[in-house]
Formats: sequence, C-alpha cells, structure tokens
Amino acid sequence: MTSKTPIYEGKAKKLFEGPEPGTLIAHYKDDATAFNNKKRGQIQGKGIINNKISEYLMTRLGEMGVPTHFIRGINMRQQLVRAVDIVPLEIIVRNYAAGSFAERFGAFEGEPLGSPLFEYCLKDDRLGDPFIAEDHIFAFGIADPEEMDEIRHYALRINDFLSGLFYGIGIRLIDLKLEFGRYYEGEYEQIVLADEISPDTCRLWDIATNDKLDKDRFRRDLGGEEDAYREVARRLGVLPSASVVESDVFAGKSPRAGAAKAAKPARKAPAKKTSPIKPKKK
Repeated sequence: MTSKTPIYEGKAKKLFEGPEPGTLIAHYKDDATAFNNKKRGQIQGKGIINNKISEYLMTRLGEMGVPTHFIRGINMRQQLVRAVDIVPLEIIVRNYAAGSFAERFGAFEGEPLGSPLFEYCLKDDRLGDPFIAEDHIFAFGIADPEEMDEIRHYALRINDFLSGLFYGIGIRLIDLKLEFGRYYEGEYEQIVLADEISPDTCRLWDIATNDKLDKDRFRRDLGGEEDAYREVARRLGVLPSASVVESDVFAGKSPRAGAAKAAKPARKAPAKKTSPIKPKKK
C-alpha cells in the first residue's frame, strides 16, 4: 500500500495521505540530523530499523492502555497512523543526567536523577526548539491544564514501562523525547501518543558497558551508528535480515512486508487512569 499524495516531510519521516479518511502513511527515512538540523547525514537502514522498533513499542504500549496514533505496519519502511493535531511540544523525560542537561547543570553523564524529571521544549525550528515552562504553555494556549495532566500521566506510564522493558534486555533508558497529539473523532477529542519511539528519540546505554546505542553516536561522531541501531532491534527481537536493510527494500517491494507480531506484555500495567474521550472544544 502506497500513496503518491505527500502531506509533509520532516527530518526523519515523510507523511503521505492514507487510504482512508483520517489516516496517514508514515515513511521512515535514513536521514539523520542533530543540533536543530545543523548537523546532517545518513545512517544506512535507519528508517527500516526505526520503523520496526517504533511499530513494536507502539503496539506494546497500546496493549497496556496507552492511546497512540499507530494503526498497523505496512512494510519495512511504512506504517499506517491516525491523523492527529500535534501538540507543538517535545516532552522530555529524564532518568539519568546526559547530553545538554548534564552540561547545563554540571552533572556527570549517567548520574541518576532519583525520579523521572520532566522538561518541555517548544517545537519550532526557527526558534531552535527552546525550553519552556508550563506557565508558558498555558499563557500561549499551547495546551490547557487538563491536557497537560494527561500528557504527564501518559509520559510517566510510558517511561516506566519502557524502562522495565529495556532493562530486561540489558539496556538502560537514560531519557526519551515524546510527542502527543489531539485525535478527533466526531464531536470528541483524545490525547494520544504520536511520532515515534526509537534510538532517534531515546538515549539507550548498554547496562554492562555503558556503550551508547542511540543517536548520540551520530551527534558525537562516535561511529558505529548502524551497528548500535541494529543491536537495539536485535535485542527487541525485531531486527530485519541484513539483506533487507542493506538492499534498502521498502514501499511494498519486500516479500517480508507486513506488521511485526507483537509479544504479550511481560506484566500487566496497573489501571491508574483510563484514556478520557471528551467533547471537542468549540
């Protein structure tokens, strides 16, 4: 299934019109960027691997009651998602000090933070995605207090679940960046997880060696990006064969195309809060 009607192209993905109203096809690219697009390059096979990792993790989160935009996988590079109105915020959840956070606060990389720490960035490339506080979010009408409560609630659940999942395969979740959107259905709207979850959006360190298995290898010119991304996929059990990644098979041309079958959740998530569907704001 492919679409020839482009909707949007971002740094890591292209969006095309979906086969049904209210759907989009997300196509994952090999492009890599860092430092607000100042550094650019490519990581061979990244789009395929990130697509399969995100597909798997979105499926697992959906099984534990976190609403997401993900519908199903299409092929090695594409997935079908719900069209949502993106809340223009990057929600950063930090478990350990790393990256710019460690620099800003004089912490050493890998220092535990005790409990998950939230930071917010305004999604605006022209401004360099600046950090903002909740008061800014409310003052500029980016989201209301009820929406932010939902976003924080889901972000904490996602962080808790992924921390345990990655720990079980020998990976420490240092931090992660999440994006949410408003999904409209008739007269109702719902906050849902959007974008992707992958080594592009998470800092992932090997527990035994502290080796970085994420985009920091590209940011810091460490090399070995392809191997690091593949290692994460391998441990999750979603690594495509090397021939598929290296031959750049996608867009329905691969005989292996199709959604990855997700495993059952390792543990049942506590029923803290159901996803509210509320009347659409007039």
